[in-house]
Amino acid sequence: MRAKWLAVFVLLAGGAPARAADTAFERDVLPVLTRAGCNMGACHGNLNGKGGFKLSLKGEDPNADFAALTRDMLARRTDVLRPDESLILKKATGQVPHEGGARFSANSAEYAVLREWVNRGAPRGTSGSALTKLVVTPASKILIEPADRFAVRAVAHFADGTSRDVTPLMATEFTTVGVAKITPSGEVVREQTGETVLLVRYASEVSPVRVVFLPDRPVPEMGDLKPNNRIDELVFAQLKELRLKPAETAPDPVFLRRAYLDALGVLPTAAEARAFLSDTAADKRAKLIDSLLERPEFAEYWAQKWSDLLRNEEKALDKKGVAVFYRWIAAQLAEDRPLNELARDVLAARGSTYANPPANFWRAVREPLVRAESVAQVFLGVRIGCAKCHNHPFDRWTIDDYYGFAALFARVDYRVLENEKRDRLDKHEFVGEQIVWQNRTSEQENPRTRTFAKPKFLGAPTPDLGEEGDRLGAVAEWVASPTNPFFARAQVNRVWLHLMGRGLVDPNDDFRATNPPTNPELLDWLAADFAKGGFRLKRTVRAIMNSRTYQFAATTRDRSTMADDLHHSHALVQPLEAEQLLDALAGVTGVPVSFKGYPLGMRANQVPAPPQSGRRGFEGMGERFLKVFGKPDRLLTCECERNDDPGLLQAFQLITGELMNSLVKDESNRVGKMLSVGASDTEMLEELYLAALSRRPTDAESKKLTAYVKAAKDRRAAWEDVLWALLNSKEFLLRR
Repeated sequence: MRAKWLAVFVLLAGGAPARAADTAFERDVLPVLTRAGCNMGACHGNLNGKGGFKLSLKGEDPNADFAALTRDMLARRTDVLRPDESLILKKATGQVPHEGGARFSANSAEYAVLREWVNRGAPRGTSGSALTKLVVTPASKILIEPADRFAVRAVAHFADGTSRDVTPLMATEFTTVGVAKITPSGEVVREQTGETVLLVRYASEVSPVRVVFLPDRPVPEMGDLKPNNRIDELVFAQLKELRLKPAETAPDPVFLRRAYLDALGVLPTAAEARAFLSDTAADKRAKLIDSLLERPEFAEYWAQKWSDLLRNEEKALDKKGVAVFYRWIAAQLAEDRPLNELARDVLAARGSTYANPPANFWRAVREPLVRAESVAQVFLGVRIGCAKCHNHPFDRWTIDDYYGFAALFARVDYRVLENEKRDRLDKHEFVGEQIVWQNRTSEQENPRTRTFAKPKFLGAPTPDLGEEGDRLGAVAEWVASPTNPFFARAQVNRVWLHLMGRGLVDPNDDFRATNPPTNPELLDWLAADFAKGGFRLKRTVRAIMNSRTYQFAATTRDRSTMADDLHHSHALVQPLEAEQLLDALAGVTGVPVSFKGYPLGMRANQVPAPPQSGRRGFEGMGERFLKVFGKPDRLLTCECERNDDPGLLQAFQLITGELMNSLVKDESNRVGKMLSVGASDTEMLEELYLAALSRRPTDAESKKLTAYVKAAKDRRAAWEDVLWALLNSKEFLLRR
């Protein structure tokens, strides 16, 4: 029976039964263990193993795995004299107690392969030619009810030009549980409608398969929907393929408010809203976008986003450091300087952190490993942190890649000219000028080899830097190079996230084969157009904002489309960011919010850095408000640090908070000024609506609210109630 199973197994694998001399431990045995889950992180692939048995995570170290299987425990795991007594077989089939349970049966192909290998003396064998790629077909599949299944086939390709069907050896998992399952023979079966990604692994290669099961719904009619640009063409094609009906175009007030918030971080004034709504020109939206990109608020707002990523925070940089760094970033964006040049200046920076502002980035990240992870995440869109302890389980990066990249930053050093910090026991606080320089004697050790790691770029050839080479300059030039395979894709995906609410790759800084983009063709086009246009931010922002896709309404025309939050069939509703909300409150009420240490009238989006946490007496109402509403401390190089999930504390801040009440009741606020000049109820209501919601009140709203004010004994108090209600409305608090 076992011989029969083995014959079937190898025939399915595309070859004749292997002789003992041909048996490849890496090609045959390790894939079986991976397929059975034996070397997963939750099992024997754990950093410390399980039950005294440790395997490398997903077979990353074949030599160690071979020794653990054939030498440890007096070779009881592989008993070549009595193969059926081998623990690797008895535990995997549940014949003896095993915490992981039975992984396969004694009649399975997996059992047949392992037993045959043990029976032949458990040879190490030869790995043969190196595995170069894994091709899985189909690469994506969309099925519409009643279709509910399809077969997957995996073929391994080797350096000597040979190939092999490894479908019976492939290990699989889904990124979303519950959408589909896969049978041992490689057939994907629907469990419910939805979308997921099937990850297929063989040896060191992983290939994703996009799987979509759709309900039987009609193909949307797209004839009346004309694309504004290439972005629309690519999005509309995907929506048609997925049978998702796109939303209507957002009305002028919604678009106006959205455009101001996304480009500038502020609301349009009542006068600006009134002018745009009265404009009848067909191209008024395009003209508005052009005008927004030239305003100083654009550079200030997007400089805040870059400051979040570059960890421009006051504890490590001090108040002067964050100010000069923020002003430098804003100046680069105001000039529309190419982002690859900005990246090069940051990465190559050294010298005084006051005289050369981009050097402050190195002041914030003070350890080689932190520098490597931060640079990879911000400028390349790659998370390499998992490779610190073991080869990345979901990406191609190895331990050697990780420490080789870290070696590029091992020589960053500091001369602390002064440090007038408040807390003498705090090793992370600095107040005073520092000099960033390269210490040519510092190196990064690779704990795997216990030798100094050789500097290397990620996934690209590395020039010979020699003993005295400028490592920062080399990595800066590589990141900024138009041929860099990561930079453009990472940056356009980040811009898409900020304008559309979700990156094409999500998380937006986690590019890997096992986390494919929702629209690969669109991402490729955006990256190519970004590079073609000289890596300029404004060009990409303009293209996205001018697209019909960006200008979709948040409400859908089809009930089946409501659940779509991946493919941009409609706009995503999002809460205002902390700075946007505070500046909006100040703008609508006409009362500036003060920030300690800064002149009155400075907006939240102009303050270079958030206040330090835990400093008694340092935070005022404005600082506390920003903290409650999720402004990040900038301790991570990641957008994920910002928290905009509404909570109970945020609700209290709005409804009964000290800041809200002070703005609404201020004698010189917008209500007070309009009452003092004798504005009518109709004029006041229109002004408040335009300032807060960028639209005029409806007839029903006008009738109800003017009646409320007329019936009130205290006209000022009644208008304060109206203002308070507008500022607490969902329409005001959300970006639609």
